Amino acid sequence: MAAAKNFAGLFEELRFGDTVAKNRFALAPMTRARAGPKLLPNEIMKKYYEQRSTAGVVITEGTHISPRARGWVDVPGIWTKEQTEAWKPIAKAVHDKGSVAVMQLWHQGRQSHSSFHGGQPPVSASDVPLTTDQHTADYGKKPAETPHPLTAEEIKETIQEFVTAARNAIDAGFDAVEIHGANGYLLDQFLQSGTNKRADDYGGSIENRFRFVGQVLDAVIAEVGAKRVGIRYSPNGIYGEVGSPDFRELFSHVFVETGKRGLLYMHIMDGLAFGFHEHGEPFTLKQVRELVPKDVIIMGNCGHTAESAAKVVEAGDADLVSFGRPYIANPDLPERFANGHPLEEIGHEWWFSPNDEYASGKNYCDFPAFAEKSKQ
Repeated sequence: MAAAKNFAGLFEELRFGDTVAKNRFALAPMTRARAGPKLLPNEIMKKYYEQRSTAGVVITEGTHISPRARGWVDVPGIWTKEQTEAWKPIAKAVHDKGSVAVMQLWHQGRQSHSSFHGGQPPVSASDVPLTTDQHTADYGKKPAETPHPLTAEEIKETIQEFVTAARNAIDAGFDAVEIHGANGYLLDQFLQSGTNKRADDYGGSIENRFRFVGQVLDAVIAEVGAKRVGIRYSPNGIYGEVGSPDFRELFSHVFVETGKRGLLYMHIMDGLAFGFHEHGEPFTLKQVRELVPKDVIIMGNCGHTAESAAKVVEAGDADLVSFGRPYIANPDLPERFANGHPLEEIGHEWWFSPNDEYASGKNYCDFPAFAEKSKQ
């Protein structure tokens, strides 16, 4: 593929842990809800990821680490042997296309509903409920419930769930795991001052609010190795009703402490496409880069264009950039950027498909590459 001159930096290889990414594009993790009621990866998911292995790094949708982590229907899991085995063909398909395979590990915390948990409330850092309706296990929505604050023992159990999920992902053939610490999900709920009202070692000071995240990182790194671990943060975001007045101090600490662990990468949602909390000037990739050791890869995300992605990569502020929604209908996204081809659009109604049509693949893995479409 001949790269357009302005975007040449996006088509350079990148050392990525024990392997090499063929370019500086990553497929961002996106919930697509095609695993069906058995919560198992399947053939259409394999085709979907295989098609989008035009990205040098392919990150799966958020994958639930345990039954307690659930909060979305038809999302795959990684806590059982059956699930682990079902992921193996997907990791192999990505590798066969010459791409790096990463699994995102997801715990939704309070962004859940008791219908997923046998009538028990969702869990969080504190008993602070959301104000918006939440998905239910019967494919509906109901008012948010007051979450149960995790006890010290339950925190230990949750850390072990992350460890087990990470080991299963590596055993399934993935090159690395990405811990989801963004978008108001469980780990972010411990970080943010609005959702963490604890008075123990996990609340109050910034150091205490980071403690749970640090313990998850340490435990997963001990299990699979630092250069097989990444984590995602959203310092500027409001998704999940978060955003702390002390976000600048908070995330400066988070980035420094995370960087000390020598992990593979940090996935930073620097863009404002998911909204901005307005608590000051947004954190930039350049500012993150200044806080993080050079051997820790920085991945930008959230609303980037080809132009903005090339700019941050060529400036050295990020090593690669992930793209989400543009990849839904454009499995050949790098080639379209390189050649100036137009991007296909898809309506929001088909971003997710948690219903009887989940197995059809319609508006999921049936989008042709530009070259294929031109022949039609």
